Amino acid sequence: MIENDVEIAAGQPTQQSRTFLTDLVFPPDTNHHNTIFGGKVMAYVDKIACISAMRHCRKPVVTASSDSFDFLAPIKTGDAINLEAYVTCAHRTSMEVFVKVERENLLTGEKQLTARAFLTMLAIDEDGKPTEVPMVIPETEMEKQQYAEAQARYIERKNKRK
Repeated sequence: MIENDVEIAAGQPTQQSRTFLTDLVFPPDTNHHNTIFGGKVMAYVDKIACISAMRHCRKPVVTASSDSFDFLAPIKTGDAINLEAYVTCAHRTSMEVFVKVERENLLTGEKQLTARAFLTMLAIDEDGKPTEVPMVIPETEMEKQQYAEAQARYIERKNKRK
C-alpha cells in the first residue's frame, strides 16, 4: 500500500486492536472506602492491553512496562468499570497500548474518566524470544496525534534504560 509516497509494510489500522471490557464492581472487589482496589484496576488494564496487543499482532505478548498510570477518580461498589484499549504505535517487536478506564453509574448513566495508562507489550515467539510485529496505521486525526506522541514516549523510555 502506498500512502503519501511512503510504502507502509505489513501494517494494521489502529481500529484492528480496539478492545472493550465492561464488568460490575462487587463488594469483594473494593476496599474499606467501598471503592475498587487500585491493584484490581491495574489487573484489568494489563489484561485488556494484552488482548489489544494480541489483536494487533496475532502473537503471544508479555507486558514489558507500564508508564503514566494515572488514577483520576474512584469507582464505587455497584458501578460498572468500562475499559477501552488500542495499540497507538508499534516498533520492531514492541507495541504501546493506551488504556482508558471509566466508571459508569448504571442507574443514572453517568460516566466519568477514572484512570488512563500506557503499557508497552512485547510480542514473543514459541521460545519466548521477541518477534516482529506489524506497524500501526493511524487513520483518524486523534490516532495520528497519539501515534506522534507515542514516538516521543518511545524515545524517552529508551533514554531511561541507558
